[in-house]
Amino acid sequence: MEEALKENIMGALELVIDPELGIDIVNLGLVYNTELDEVGKLTVTMTLTAMGCPLAGTIVDMVKRALADIPEIKDVDVNIVWNPPWNKDMMSRYAKIALGIR
Repeated sequence: MEEALKENIMGALELVIDPELGIDIVNLGLVYNTELDEVGKLTVTMTLTAMGCPLAGTIVDMVKRALADIPEIKDVDVNIVWNPPWNKDMMSRYAKIALGIR
């Protein structure tokens, strides 16, 4: 995947705000990988801050909507994984400061 497209994808994903924490899923470190196949299907491999998160469906819908305007992407598959488990060390410096975590 070309660098500009990857930046577009990550930029779009930064618009997806975790409803509980109020920080985007990229800065929270929830997005593990994005992979675009030759027919335009993007697979987003990500996790959530807690297993059994009641907002999982909402976040998946938000991810799909955020990526809908990128012309190269025809379809989005959001793959929620629990390995590796998320922890606060995966957050960006920005997210840690915003949440008051050192």
